[in-house]
Amino acid sequence: MILRQAASTISGQADKTTSHSTRLPAEKLLAGHPKDDSQVAGYQGRQLIIGLTGGIGSGKSTVAALFAEHGAGVIDTDVIAHQMTQAGGEAIAAIHAAFGDGYLTGDGALDRAKMRELIFSDAAAKQRLEQILHPLIFEQAKVQLQQLQMKSYVIVVVPLLPESRAFRQLVQRVLVVDCDEDSQIARVIGRSRMTENEVRAIIARQTPRAERLQLSDDVIRNDAGLDKLAEQVAVMHEHYLKTQNSN
Repeated sequence: MILRQAASTISGQADKTTSHSTRLPAEKLLAGHPKDDSQVAGYQGRQLIIGLTGGIGSGKSTVAALFAEHGAGVIDTDVIAHQMTQAGGEAIAAIHAAFGDGYLTGDGALDRAKMRELIFSDAAAKQRLEQILHPLIFEQAKVQLQQLQMKSYVIVVVPLLPESRAFRQLVQRVLVVDCDEDSQIARVIGRSRMTENEVRAIIARQTPRAERLQLSDDVIRNDAGLDKLAEQVAVMHEHYLKTQNSN
């Protein structure tokens, strides 16, 4: 899955929606990774699944909430990751076995600040954490997809979708929430205790903005306020309904 899950669990906008006509086709997006039909059986062909991604502070959660207001199903892998790393969460025993008492809080939850510091300085530790979290999060996402079968389409929020083969295979379209880096930094600082340097370090480790946009099927710009954001989501909602109905 996704370093942002590993990191965040431990932690403007154009006037109209952009839907690329020159983007990379799905075959190139998944080049070298043929879709395993058994992995996605029961989802594809019946329901449109959109992978929503973007850099830290781009506004993914806000966009997902706006889609939910239109009746879309929403699965947020960050929310799943947080649930799994709370005290008694499904991932806690494995995290304790791999990292010891020092990375848990007094009540037995993941100490996000300490873990974030560790994985940003230790690539092997980052890999260990991902090996614990990613399979668990993916399986829970599939469970939630089953629960949302009656929805016309489902938005799956995956912060680092470009790096996740499993989720790229699961979704039919990629929606990127995009904004400039200064906006990202301001939003993250405003909602957390992270410093500007810490936010910049996270951005530097994520997929570059240009590469995210190249992989996208659809783009929503988030740099002109909530009203403009809501307008774009409304347009994209109608587009996804038409796409689903044409399947």
